[in-house]
Amino acid sequence: MKQPDLEAWGVFAKVASLGSFAQAAEELSISNATVSKLISRLERRLGERLFHRTTRRLSLTETGRVLATRASRILAEAEEAEAEAQSQARAPRGRIRMAAPMSFGLHQVAPLLPEFLKLYPDVSVDLQLDDKVVDMIAGGMDLAIRIAALPDSSLVSRTLCPVRRFVVGAPAYLEKQGRPATPADLARHACLSYSYLPTGDVWHFTSRAGKAESVRVKGPLSANNGDALNDALKSGLGLALQPDFIAWEGLQSGALERVLADWAAPPLAVNLIMPAGGARPSRITALVDFLVRRFSDDAAPWTR
Repeated sequence: MKQPDLEAWGVFAKVASLGSFAQAAEELSISNATVSKLISRLERRLGERLFHRTTRRLSLTETGRVLATRASRILAEAEEAEAEAQSQARAPRGRIRMAAPMSFGLHQVAPLLPEFLKLYPDVSVDLQLDDKVVDMIAGGMDLAIRIAALPDSSLVSRTLCPVRRFVVGAPAYLEKQGRPATPADLARHACLSYSYLPTGDVWHFTSRAGKAESVRVKGPLSANNGDALNDALKSGLGLALQPDFIAWEGLQSGALERVLADWAAPPLAVNLIMPAGGARPSRITALVDFLVRRFSDDAAPWTR
């Protein structure tokens, strides 16, 4: 059995209610020729004429009058279903799969999610924490947070706020081992390393005067998560190059001190990453807007 020609039925209902091919074409934003073609197609399919046509007048045949009522119901139900679908699309609902680095996700993203979920009770979030770079397409992710200087990519990105990195150590370590005056001095210090640093065990710096300097470091501990270095840092085991969102609390409390303050590591940023594509579901837009508000450029949450 052939599927019903719903497009033609919808056009027929519109012409029957307006009594004019031209008015129906204007309301449907299609051409007069398209309206005429669809009506003729429906008449051939039914084997019945639906309209009496003259140069001055258009009227329904007996068959047309009988079928017009049913066609109007079909059109009304279709319009109602479409309106309901659009309404649901506008109201955020459904699951969001989001990836984030472990430390940043635990300390900065997860504490914000209860507020977001209270604002949007029909939305759920599946938060995946891993310091490895996630393949968003293969992993089926809707959204990811990456802390990096991003290369060109087919993904859509939005920068939320900058991230600075400091060389830090415990007062006890600095009292015993002394303070490095230049990056080159780090080669003589015990350095605790982040395994996923793109440059490996080579740390890069630029002075306030614009001088670039790099140094290969070594030490007793490396880890694939920045928080895993904190206990060793605070116990005086060595120095580490830490992002501000991890080091901030220790610096504020005095448990850690910054060294090489006249030298800066290459800047990073907190970025929202999304697959390229067309219009995004309202739940994704809602979460993006929420995170943008919370991670503004002028005051990252960990500094407030």
